[in-house]
Amino acid sequence: MHRNHSARKHQQQRIRHRAANGDSYAFFDLLTSDELMGQVESQLPDHRERLFPPTETLSMFLAQALGADRSCQKAVNDAAIKRLAGGLSGCSTYTGAYCRARQRLPVEMATALVRYTGRLMAGQSPQAWHWRGRPVRLVDGTTVPMPDTPANQASYPQPHSQMQGLGFPLCRLVGIVCLGSGAVLNAAIGRYQGKGGDEQTLLRSILDTLDARDILLGDAYFATYFLLCDLQARGVDAVFEQLGARKRSTDFRLGQRLGPRDHLITITKPSIKPDWMAQADYDNTPNTLQVRELHAGGKILVTTLLNPKRTPKTDVKTLYRNRWHVELDLRNIKTTLGLEILSCKTPQMAEKEIWVYLLAYNLIRLMMAQSALLADRLPRELSFKHTLQLWLAWHQRGMAADNDDTLMALFVLIAQHSVGNRPGRIEPRAIKRRPKQYPLLTKPRPIARENVRKHGHPKKLK
Repeated sequence: MHRNHSARKHQQQRIRHRAANGDSYAFFDLLTSDELMGQVESQLPDHRERLFPPTETLSMFLAQALGADRSCQKAVNDAAIKRLAGGLSGCSTYTGAYCRARQRLPVEMATALVRYTGRLMAGQSPQAWHWRGRPVRLVDGTTVPMPDTPANQASYPQPHSQMQGLGFPLCRLVGIVCLGSGAVLNAAIGRYQGKGGDEQTLLRSILDTLDARDILLGDAYFATYFLLCDLQARGVDAVFEQLGARKRSTDFRLGQRLGPRDHLITITKPSIKPDWMAQADYDNTPNTLQVRELHAGGKILVTTLLNPKRTPKTDVKTLYRNRWHVELDLRNIKTTLGLEILSCKTPQMAEKEIWVYLLAYNLIRLMMAQSALLADRLPRELSFKHTLQLWLAWHQRGMAADNDDTLMALFVLIAQHSVGNRPGRIEPRAIKRRPKQYPLLTKPRPIARENVRKHGHPKKLK
């Protein structure tokens, strides 16, 4: 007990010392910087004075994404109490005006702020957060269901494997995340299936997010010839897992041997142009590409880090293990923040809802980065959920964000908890708690409701 108390006291003293020297609030100052305010102002639509102006509407939308109760009623009730507490006149607690204000809010405002905060955090990251002085970016995709409305079904149809009336519209989300700071740098949204909805296509639409000397980590969906060529032309190195179909044909006896199950090979351009690719782009793509294949950690990796002396096999293996962080980031966005199921009834509002959640995620990451910088730790060592809980408690009590002492106390609290370092952890994908014993809905709800009227509720499963 005494040792823990001494460690916390020492950590607090270290944070105070770092705060007293140099640019102590390099990250947190971004929230109130003139440049960020300029970004907000540049995205504001023409509007007249209303009860819910765009900035207030965005703030309330963010509060919904961060809070446990994400209903519009809760947001309006909080705004009404805030007005009374500030000595202003009362307002209606009906949600209509706020819902219309959310519809007027331009989606470009949220997208620009996500990209801007992500770019600023990545740019402010110290060298210690990089890999051998090079920024590392993570890419992955996930799916998000939305309410079953005709408008959502038209833009984001449900999978063909589900019967009509039984499934939910499904969109695909692909994001590029900074390994060092954990910030979302950019994202693309598309259909779950159909032309233009695969992860490769969505990633290609946001490749300009990457800079020369970046390293991109991704799973087996991204290890394709044309993507590797595109990344090489941009000066970006990649480490991907080998495509499943190619694992069986990988022969380490071929090519230039670099070590045990480690070689350089030359692959040729596919003879058939993909449908998505313009003829000019296909013609300009190199006819051959040299890549490195290696077996590490039970996986076959494909990389453009070709020099085994600069990047030994063990280093590539260690680097690729960091790809798992993007899975945890998606879990924080979907499960911790609550993006697992969207609530908006139209595709335009659903897309806006996704971007607001990504912005909320970045703002929490902003505080984690600031706390890690002051505590001389890595942001990945801190807990996202712990930071979210502290911020909600802070905000609910109306703590001042312009007081250095209270801010420092907040950062000390954020840095107190470390996440577990469990390399190679394996858990069964199964649940111990039994679900409620109800049968699955196998027919459209109106038909099922009529059957209940006629025949009563079906018995529970045994």
